[in-house]
Amino acid sequence: MPTLPESQLVQFSTALFRAAGVGEAESTVVAESLVQANLRGHDSHGVMRVPFYIGKVQDGSLNPAAQLTIEKESPCSIVADGGWGLGQVLAQDLTRRLIDKCQTSAIACGTLRRTAHIGRLGEYAEMAAASGFTSMIVANTHGSGQRVAPVGGKRPRLGTNPICLGMPGGASGPFIFDIGTSATAEGKVRVKKIAGQPIPAGWCLDPDGKPTTDPNQLYGDPPGTILPLGGDQAYKGFGLAFMIDLLAGGLSGGQCPFPNPPPPMGNCCVFWVINPEFFGGSSHLQSEVGKLEAYVRGVPTIDGVKEVFLPGDPERRTMSDRQARGIPLDDGNWKALVELARKLGVAVPAAS
Repeated sequence: MPTLPESQLVQFSTALFRAAGVGEAESTVVAESLVQANLRGHDSHGVMRVPFYIGKVQDGSLNPAAQLTIEKESPCSIVADGGWGLGQVLAQDLTRRLIDKCQTSAIACGTLRRTAHIGRLGEYAEMAAASGFTSMIVANTHGSGQRVAPVGGKRPRLGTNPICLGMPGGASGPFIFDIGTSATAEGKVRVKKIAGQPIPAGWCLDPDGKPTTDPNQLYGDPPGTILPLGGDQAYKGFGLAFMIDLLAGGLSGGQCPFPNPPPPMGNCCVFWVINPEFFGGSSHLQSEVGKLEAYVRGVPTIDGVKEVFLPGDPERRTMSDRQARGIPLDDGNWKALVELARKLGVAVPAAS
């Protein structure tokens, strides 16, 4: 399994984007965002996305030079259109604007439509937490990218519609809870597909609604589906995904799922940034965060369990390990990056 250090993978990814005609600043933003996802163990939102993004640039459906267009604005709100630009560039811009507004507002809310894939939602919650703010972010797939069937259905109707909650502070914080509303992210199925590996049981159903461990079933004609979050109570995950679709597609002026959608392109999103100073106070929040963390971590554990994990713990642990040891890439996804580099005339770094 090839392994590269963080800096080398950022440089390689940046070079690929630059060779595809993406601007220097935009290439760096997206490359760093993707590698940060890999560092935290979210490989489904990492550099495996580079060939997809560049393919969209090359076919003209993604405009790498597009900037955020503000269509409506108030002291505490923004309605923005992304012009099908690079998602990380647009979402970081919107998040910074909302953080600025939240310096003098209790809550700042922004919507974004017609943006390419914005990557890991936790990235934007981390930006808010660094300013001492809490946050919530939801996203849908702009009406396409339908992967999840309603409970009892066997054809997809919704995306994997993520939600992220961010909280500053704590002994090990910030606490970032970033999940899809399905049993797994579509990108994780794609990682397994490219790698030629089976997926775990409980992730997907085949086109007949039967359990499968073959990732190719999700992409067939007719397609299989990803199960909603919740196991035996999957109606909870599906219900959450349904409401996120209405929030993200409806409030943004974008789209909710519809029949015969085009290939997946990007996201509609809603961002909320909250300044705790306007509510119970920042110091009170930090006190409560610290006390709750200590109380939960101090729980008596079941035999054989050494510790409990809080939101953000797995990412911090993985990041520490990968910063020290390098970022591993499976052979299939590494091969895809190498082939893309050869087509673009980019030097391939030596992986250990």
